[in-house]
Amino acid sequence: MANATSSAPKLPESLQRIVEARHHDPFEVLGRHAEAGRVVARVFLPQAEHVRLVEADAPMERIEGTDFFVWEGDSEQLPERFQVEWVDADGVAHVQYDPYCFPPLLGDLDLHLFGEGKHWHVYRILGSHLVEFEGVTGIRFAVWSPNAERVSVVGDFNAWDGRANPMRVRGGSGVWELFIPGLEPGGFYKYEIRDRATHIHIKIDPYAQAFQERPQTAGLLAVDSAFDWGDADWMEQRARTNWQQAPMSVYEVHLGSWRRDPEGNFLNYRVLAHEIADYVKELGFSHIELMPITEHPLDASWGYQCTGYFAPTSRFGTPDNFRYFVDHFHREGIGVLLDWVPAHFPKDAYALARFDGTALYEHADPRLGEHKDWGTLIFNFGRNEVRNFLLASALYWLEEFHIDGLRVDAVASMLYLDYSRNAGEWIPNKYGGNENLEAVDFIRELNMVTHEQFPGTLMVAEESTAWPAVSRPTYLGGLGFSMKWNMGWMHDTLSYMQKDPIYRHFHHDLLTFGLLYAFTENFVLPFSHDEVVHGKKSMLDKMPGDGWQKFASLRLLYTFMFSYPGKKLLFQGCEFAQGKEWNFASQLDWELMERPPHQGVHKLVADLNRIYAELPALHEVDFDAAGFEWIDCHDSSQSVLSYIRKDRAGKTLIAAVFNFTPVPRTNYRIGVPEPGFYREAVNSDAELYGGSNVGNQGGVTAEPVSWMGRPHSLLISLPPLAGLILVHEPLTEASGTAEDDDDAASTTPDTPEMSTDASDANDTAA
Repeated sequence: MANATSSAPKLPESLQRIVEARHHDPFEVLGRHAEAGRVVARVFLPQAEHVRLVEADAPMERIEGTDFFVWEGDSEQLPERFQVEWVDADGVAHVQYDPYCFPPLLGDLDLHLFGEGKHWHVYRILGSHLVEFEGVTGIRFAVWSPNAERVSVVGDFNAWDGRANPMRVRGGSGVWELFIPGLEPGGFYKYEIRDRATHIHIKIDPYAQAFQERPQTAGLLAVDSAFDWGDADWMEQRARTNWQQAPMSVYEVHLGSWRRDPEGNFLNYRVLAHEIADYVKELGFSHIELMPITEHPLDASWGYQCTGYFAPTSRFGTPDNFRYFVDHFHREGIGVLLDWVPAHFPKDAYALARFDGTALYEHADPRLGEHKDWGTLIFNFGRNEVRNFLLASALYWLEEFHIDGLRVDAVASMLYLDYSRNAGEWIPNKYGGNENLEAVDFIRELNMVTHEQFPGTLMVAEESTAWPAVSRPTYLGGLGFSMKWNMGWMHDTLSYMQKDPIYRHFHHDLLTFGLLYAFTENFVLPFSHDEVVHGKKSMLDKMPGDGWQKFASLRLLYTFMFSYPGKKLLFQGCEFAQGKEWNFASQLDWELMERPPHQGVHKLVADLNRIYAELPALHEVDFDAAGFEWIDCHDSSQSVLSYIRKDRAGKTLIAAVFNFTPVPRTNYRIGVPEPGFYREAVNSDAELYGGSNVGNQGGVTAEPVSWMGRPHSLLISLPPLAGLILVHEPLTEASGTAEDDDDAASTTPDTPEMSTDASDANDTAA
């Protein structure tokens, strides 16, 4: 930290400001200057005992009582770029080019674009970067700190002394810059900032691309990548794929708690890449979604309290290790989504909060700039440089790490000025409303730029309100997201499933209401980490009844989810019915996989993923009412629900039927639109899933009996607490039997024959 030299003699004001480390432009004093026909060179080296000029082969004279060293001579004796040799207190000699004999290296256009909020690749400009100028290699530093009186680079290369390497400010841009020649990547650094009130702040670089592992917080110097990507085919295919009509089943992962080594330590990105990819591929998920791996100080924040918006957390390895992670998934045909947090940031003193002594990244007024519920600060989306920071962060992950999309956290908190606030705790917008107009503009720009720059990229909103057109294009007045989490469906469905089956008939509308708005947005159906923490219980433990009923209800729930319109998301551990709530501090309870009931749920999820991917009727028309028809949504008395899903061409259809009670129902009739055989592709009550094996012996042939307004009908056996997915196979005209082509056969799981015997069966409802 900078301190004035108490024994220094009376110096000119400009030199005194260098000594006291408060000069905004040290280049005015330091370096090489022409004065009165001569050349004067000045260096300020607090660690030096002796200094000499290499090119002039001349010693520099110390100004008595200070750490200033001065030389005066003819201009031809000293070139514009000169080196100094100095000896420290330990007698160690150092030779380096003087940083203060180099001109500014940042271009005016870069600074202009940043000031306009339009520099999409500003992370190549700000931060620390290895560069070469006139044959001299070193590291260029740049940081935005417009209200600072002085900014210095500090690190292990200058004993963390803020007097050693003060930076120059680039006019009204608020950007401070310094090129330190000879400095090499690999060390650690921060910025020492003196604010206008003379307070000193030690801050990390907001644009640093790697950090020390917590609890240390310094950035790593000039991180560069030597990674050789091998996912060109994936990236090309991604840009061509119509994701709206493709199957998308997402496995949400928290890298710190998925699996650990035998001693309980974190695994490396490279190890995790192989273990998770193999597991996910076996289960049939198309994507993984990583909970935030942007650098963060506290494990307990799960990554949602970000401090390094351009840095993969060092907990699991280097940035190139993370590149390997993504590349490996792509080679295995699996997409990678990243949870990204632009809605808020933590108050840690070493990070973004009051970065230059003022509310720079956040609003000064806590009614606009603070989430008291979360103890976090809110970005000032109306400031160009702040928007640019966030936009560049999003693009950085998509470009530098080939991420396939971002799940944007807490969008609702960005959209509403009164989010989680009482009357008087918020400020209306200029029209008197509660909409955060600046955040809305930022979100639209974010989605336009990411989709334009990286075709095929998915932008997914975690948005829990009725804000209209979240996943509609900006040119139609929407926010421009690709998809939105269907929080309403999730809450209603879980609320229903947690009720004792004897009472479910009173709440039938919880299952049916969602179809009133199911096609107003492009929805993802999420059972995420948020549903299995903080006393909400695990997915298995949410289910009522004894052990058998819990597992049966969970299998029923997943079958319902995979047949319902919308893309799918399931959090780690839910796929094998983790018994306890998720704990970020330990790995999943993998030992449960040795028990048959958990194996059954695991097997069902794998089969559901496979059927979902293979049957166009289950994924091609997720976002349009043309892909869905109710068979019967009114049988609340028996808690039975049935519907049809269709593909775009009308070539395939499935009938999905669900019994939400533990009572088996034989001779239950449902209407269907087509004659033919309806093959039982999935029965969540099958024995191999741990069920009671009530079923329909592989399928049912439609009868020419009009039912429920349809010309044909099926007489089926409904297992207890179970769902059926019945795939329509048309009858051939010649034989009157179902077509047995390769496509139809490929969707048939290897399941045992189902029994139609059922005790205590109820008659079907008309």
